[in-house]
Amino acid sequence: MATGEVGEALRRLGISAAAIRLYLALLERAPVRLPELGAVTALTGAELAAAYAELVEAGLGSVAADGRETVAPLPPAAGLQLLGRRRAAELDASCITVAGAFDAFRRRRSGAFKNDLVEVATGEEIGPRLRQAWASACGQIRQLDSPPYFPIPTATDEALATLARGVTQRVVYSRESLEFPGNLIRSIEPCIAAGEQARVVSSVPVKLIIIDDACALVSLSIQEVDVHHTLLIVQPCGLFSALAALFEQTWHSALPLHASRTPSLRGPAGPPQRPLPADRRLLALLAGGVPDQDIARELGISRRTLFRRVELLMARLGATTRFQLALQAQRRGWL
Repeated sequence: MATGEVGEALRRLGISAAAIRLYLALLERAPVRLPELGAVTALTGAELAAAYAELVEAGLGSVAADGRETVAPLPPAAGLQLLGRRRAAELDASCITVAGAFDAFRRRRSGAFKNDLVEVATGEEIGPRLRQAWASACGQIRQLDSPPYFPIPTATDEALATLARGVTQRVVYSRESLEFPGNLIRSIEPCIAAGEQARVVSSVPVKLIIIDDACALVSLSIQEVDVHHTLLIVQPCGLFSALAALFEQTWHSALPLHASRTPSLRGPAGPPQRPLPADRRLLALLAGGVPDQDIARELGISRRTLFRRVELLMARLGATTRFQLALQAQRRGWL
């Protein structure tokens, strides 16, 4: 391995430049007397003693009782573990220090302006702030989803990557989310198949993303124009708690939405014959309140065929209305 790579690795572990130079020479010449090592590295006196003492403390060099003793490198496993733990503790302490400094700033600003709990992002600031917040999630993301959408071409890939690293995603989609051209196939169904927990309602009260218990992002986009004006970033406070409660209330009142490719049934109440994937998708669209013409277009069938399939499903489940159809399908695990 190149000495430059070893030196850089030691630097990242917190070893000083003089100690690194000494250690690299030690690897090449050991066993060797310490004064001879100092001559090779141009280290003398107190500087040499301090650099080698640093290696001994890190578990990388043998103890030298005096300057005449021969020294050698030690197996680094134990020393590297110690250095790694020490470095991690230093990074944690640094994070706490920076966070504490920001909290102090926020308290001062709060006392002066009373507005630091809600940050406003506009225009081109919105995309980076959305990506930054999404990437920071550690435990769960809760979302109320509806058009219009801010143009982020990598949004689906980022959502799939977040799911892959174990972050729980619970999303309530509006009917308009399912109707939005291509959104169901390109974005919603891949995320559900990857583990996203999804539900659907006719409309959501607000466009909302909640990242862990850290912040809530509220979109103030206007439906009638293709402009994305403002994003509010809400820190933990009374408003944040109200937004979290709003999400949970909407979640509990929404109908489950599953990927059409999922063939399994849940619960013992299903009929002997399992529904076809196309029927499951049809039921999911109906439950979301998607208009008939949009369902027919999504499924690639005529409206007449759509009506005939809905009538067959209603007869099969003993439903007299479409609401009863969605309810029965949910109870049997078809949604």
